[in-house]
This record gives sequence, C-alpha cells and structure tokens, in this order.
Amino acid sequence: MLDTLVVGAGQAGLATSYWLGRAGVEHQLLERRAALGGAWQDRWDAFCLNTPNFSLTLPGMPYDGPVPEAFMPRNDLIEYFRHYAEAIDAPVRTDTDVTRIAPAEDGSFRVETPHGSWRARNVVLATGGYQKPKVPALSARLPGHVLQLHTDDYRNPEQLPDGAVLIVGTGQSGGQIAEELLDAGREIHLAVSTCPEAPRRYRGQDIIFWMMHLAQYGPGYGLNGLTLGQLPSPAARFMCNPLVSGAGGGHDIHLRDFGRRGVRLHGHLEAADDGELTFSDDLPERLGVVERTFYQRMRPMFDSYIAATGMTAPDADPPRKDDWLPAEAASLNLGAENITAVIWSTGYRLDFGILDIPVLDQWNYPRHHRGVTEHPGLYAVGLPWLTGHGSSIVAGVGRDARFIAEHIAAR
Repeated sequence: MLDTLVVGAGQAGLATSYWLGRAGVEHQLLERRAALGGAWQDRWDAFCLNTPNFSLTLPGMPYDGPVPEAFMPRNDLIEYFRHYAEAIDAPVRTDTDVTRIAPAEDGSFRVETPHGSWRARNVVLATGGYQKPKVPALSARLPGHVLQLHTDDYRNPEQLPDGAVLIVGTGQSGGQIAEELLDAGREIHLAVSTCPEAPRRYRGQDIIFWMMHLAQYGPGYGLNGLTLGQLPSPAARFMCNPLVSGAGGGHDIHLRDFGRRGVRLHGHLEAADDGELTFSDDLPERLGVVERTFYQRMRPMFDSYIAATGMTAPDADPPRKDDWLPAEAASLNLGAENITAVIWSTGYRLDFGILDIPVLDQWNYPRHHRGVTEHPGLYAVGLPWLTGHGSSIVAGVGRDARFIAEHIAAR
C-alpha cells in the first residue's frame, strides 16, 4: 500500500509533491495527460500568462530569469513546469486517468485507473479549478451550421470559418481572444459579462505584485480582503479574475475601446431561437459595473496595504473616465450579421465525478478546512479560493500545498 496518491500533476500536484518529498512522505502522482504541463496545454496558440514571470514561485524554484516583469508564452510555460517536475524529481505517471476513488474498509482508499488499481492511505485531489468547460444550455438552440467552440478548444483565427464571430463572455480569455481576432481583421460581436476591468499597473507595480503581497502579508496588518473568510458567499469562489492581458508585454483591456474599434458590444446572452438571439438591455449599466469594481474593491485594499506597510509608491492615477456608449439592439440575427462562429468564454466547472465519497457541497466543491476534507485522509489543493485568492494560481498554491503535506506527514 502506498502512503499518498496525488491525483493530478499540474502546478498544484507538483507543489504538493515538493513538500511531501521534503517531509519524507512516500507518494505517487497520477496525471491523465500524456505529457506534463497541466491545463496550460489547452490554451490557444498565442496565449501568454496573465501574471508576470516574478509570480512563478513554485516551492523550491522561484523565477530567476532575466525578465521578471515579462509574461511567459504558453509553450515556455509548459516547459517551465516540465523542468520543475524534473528538478524536484517528482514521481509522476502520465497517461494515467483516475476513474474512481472510493473508501476501503481499513480506512484507506481504492483508486482505480484504466491501467489497474491503487491502494493508498491518503489521496490529494490536485485536479485544478478548470476541469470541465462550461457551456450554457441555450447553445443547443443555435443553428447547426454555426461553429461553436469553447475557449478550451480555440487555438487561432485560422481555425474559424470566414465571417463574423460572436464571443460570449468577457473574462480574461474572452477579452484576449476578442483582441486577437480583431487584430486579425475579423468582425467581432461581444456579449458582455460583469468581469471587472483593471489597470495592468497600479501605483508603480503590476497589480499582481500588490495581490501577491496583500495575500501573503496583508493578514499581518489586519488586511484580510483576499482571504476565504471575506467572500460574500461560497458562490463567490468562482468569480472572474480581473480583465487584463499578458500579450504584447502586458496591457489593459477596455471594452469601450473595443467598441470604438468596431467590436459590436451586447448585453448578457439571454435566449436563442435558431438564428435569433436576445440579449439583456442593460449594457450601459454592465459597462459601469465592469469599470467601477476595481476602484470600489481592489484599489482601497492596495492603498490600505501601502499605507499600513509604509511602502513608497507613486500617487494613484485618477480613475479612467469614458462616456462612449454603443447603440446595439437587444436582439441579433446570426444570418443577417453573417456570424459563422460562436466562442463560449463562459468559464469552467468543477468535476469530481471520480469521487465515490460524499464530501461535495452544492457547488460540487469539497467540504474542507484549509484543504483537509471531512473524510479522513482525503485532501484538496489548487482549487479557487481554497484558503484565499491565490490558492489556484502559481504564486499562491505552494502555501496550501505545504499545509496539506505537513498535515499528511503528521497523520
């Protein structure tokens, strides 16, 4: 019997392996993909990391390259994780898809794969927060000749047929893909969600610098805005990340700028009847929410942190003011607008269908305390807002992984 099985060898699994190894815990990582690199391998060809290189702080191997403020492209990022796995000598079996995790009579676990079963005293769920593409049910009501892709399947503009493109959702992926298609000369329609815009840089630093420092050191100053306990509800664990881009050296994305460049902005996609689409008629209000949220929520936290620590930072620029408004109707005919492709930038959902253990809440999220689930010996790491804002990103996953490894070692 093995001591610990880690399901998944992306950033969460590898960080957990590092700390388990340091604690002397026998363990094995099982990775369903044929090669290491995690879900980053599912990003489009021109994808760049949205967090600067200095945020690549996996335990034992912080970024020490020549361009800490740059943004790593997809293929380099994949190689970074593969190099990390080699450097820490992570015991990984690739091409091994876990199909079922069930309790055994002696308190251990049976872990089933197509290549045989495992027994382990502990199991760590490190499958990440982006497990299954989420596509609205109304997608089934679109005409069959319209190509539909989730961002998980999008790779480049040449993949799409000639004609206009509707992108549904304006999170980071939707915003960046819209920009890529616009630069490629495509006609774009964009259904606007309420993911907040944010400045790429604030008071002399990339906003990720402030988020990392606030998450790690803020609680010591009584600033807990990026900790789990400050979320307004459990559903807020799945809220959008700020709409910024790492492409081209990193920059802001503003939806009104898209509109001025010819992108047709619409409200939330409410209904579809064959080729007739209906959107909410609240687009001006949506744009206001998108633009205000950073200044209402994030800016006060950053300013409070700077003041509490006594750090030297330039004065803040005034909030961007932009009164441009689109004039689109609340309905759209796909044929009349020659829309031949729809890209669903609608995020992902958790999928723990492999668990034959009743530990999931109504959001399919494991019930836990700091990643220690209600079922003894079962752990989770790398999920959005497991303990705080950084739990699912490279910059923060190591702290949670260390706690889990220490708990396992003590057990």
